[in-house]
Amino acid sequence: MARCMPLLASMLLLALAGVASADKAPEGGFIVTGRVYCDPCRAGFETNVSKNVEGATVAMDCRPFGGGESKLKAEATTDNKGWYKIEIDQDHQDEICEVVLTKSPDPSCAEIEEFRDRARVPLTSNNGMKQQGTRFANPIAFFPKEPRKECGGILQAYDLKDAPENP
Repeated sequence: MARCMPLLASMLLLALAGVASADKAPEGGFIVTGRVYCDPCRAGFETNVSKNVEGATVAMDCRPFGGGESKLKAEATTDNKGWYKIEIDQDHQDEICEVVLTKSPDPSCAEIEEFRDRARVPLTSNNGMKQQGTRFANPIAFFPKEPRKECGGILQAYDLKDAPENP
């Protein structure tokens, strides 16, 4: 037991250091984080040839449920691994909030498809979620104009037999 004490103490210190360095949301607000990637197969999901997009711009857009003008617009740029972080300073219980693709730094993968260009994020503490402060958005993608030639074989490897056929 005496030999385990230094190990336990060092593990405790590492855990405390991790908690201390974690991003803190603003009081009464949230941190929204997510990732942007290039979908070279235009599959609508990540494949083994998808690449993270560094330097992409995304915007947080919150608007009333019944429609109307945006109540919040905030922007962020992705890091070298395609991740972004947006700080939101208040609760948006009565609004629909979405992270939306704005601009790709890669002209070969810069196409934005309507309805596939956004990720909805709940920005309220009054929704039954225990998670406070951080909200994780689904990954969103830019597309090239045409899929890569090898994508047919790549997608066959995913065994999508039950997927609906495109007319």
